[in-house]
Amino acid sequence: MTIFKRFYVDWFLFVPAAFISLAGLVTMNSFSGDNYFFTRQSIWLIVVISIFFISTLIDWRFLRRTRVLVAIFLVTFGALALLALIGHTVKGAERWLRLGPLVFQPFDLARISIILVLAKYFSRRHVEIRNLRHILISGFYAFLILVLLFLQPNFGGALVVAGVWLGMVLISGISKSHLLATLAVGAMSFFILWSFLLAPYQKGRIISFINPLSDIHGAGYNAYQSTIAVGSGGIFGKGIGQGSQSKLQYLPEYETDFIFAAFTEEWGFVGAVFLLLLFLLILFRIVNNAEKAATNFEALFGLGTAILLSIHLLVHVGMNMGMLPVTGLTLPFMSYGGSHLLVEWLTLGILSSNTRHSRGPRVL
Repeated sequence: MTIFKRFYVDWFLFVPAAFISLAGLVTMNSFSGDNYFFTRQSIWLIVVISIFFISTLIDWRFLRRTRVLVAIFLVTFGALALLALIGHTVKGAERWLRLGPLVFQPFDLARISIILVLAKYFSRRHVEIRNLRHILISGFYAFLILVLLFLQPNFGGALVVAGVWLGMVLISGISKSHLLATLAVGAMSFFILWSFLLAPYQKGRIISFINPLSDIHGAGYNAYQSTIAVGSGGIFGKGIGQGSQSKLQYLPEYETDFIFAAFTEEWGFVGAVFLLLLFLLILFRIVNNAEKAATNFEALFGLGTAILLSIHLLVHVGMNMGMLPVTGLTLPFMSYGGSHLLVEWLTLGILSSNTRHSRGPRVL
């Protein structure tokens, strides 16, 4: 009976995320021939949902301990650094660690690690948070992870870490004038780099990254095919399994980087709106729970998670519609892959468990 008393599930988090994951499975299913991605993703989904329910039984308040967070951060840093030595190269980027039959992406661990570290740092300094040094010190933690991601190169991952840091700085109460000054220094540094240090071919790579549709026969091919897929879906879509861009392989990586485009082609504008509403329901629930959190650490962890999911959602949808650079960011709960699903569902389990302890006045 004790275990059932401890068992608590936030269904407002679980149900929308489960529908999104199921939408991903349907999109991956070819409905004929080989269903490699569908089969493997189905197995992963069973595993991660089981982990979600198990994690709701755990009291995660031990994550507040400094030594625990230091250990998590060091493991993350070490895993990213290890990529330089034994990383598995995928399409020119060192992004994967191969451990026997398993392939793991350390960036997925880095996403949750940086949120935990920043939540701990800002929660302990709420009284003197407006001091400039807190921007610099918190930025240094993010910078260590960001550099390792940038060197892979994992530009999308670096963008996420930078965005999470900036978002958590904004919600922590840090002086906006100090933040603007810091960002101004960063902008000036980039201007100097662009004007005097970068070679023409390096500038060309940056331009094609920022605006991939400028080269639809080269770097922008995937983005161009993605916009065709989104537009061809119309209002109600072509129907389940009828997406020509994805099923006929005109749209590469449709099960990962461009799954939103593949989904929209089959389900149309109506399906895309419903999918986005599911994400908004998750984000609203996380923010609402954060406002009722028992401590500042839990509140900041929840808000940091909402920022992380928002960045992934906005960038993924933006690049699928040709509005943002192609960064390779997955769509949470939906894109193919085990390591990102594991981290996302585990995070939901932690948030669900934290809700059980969020009673009474907040402890600063």
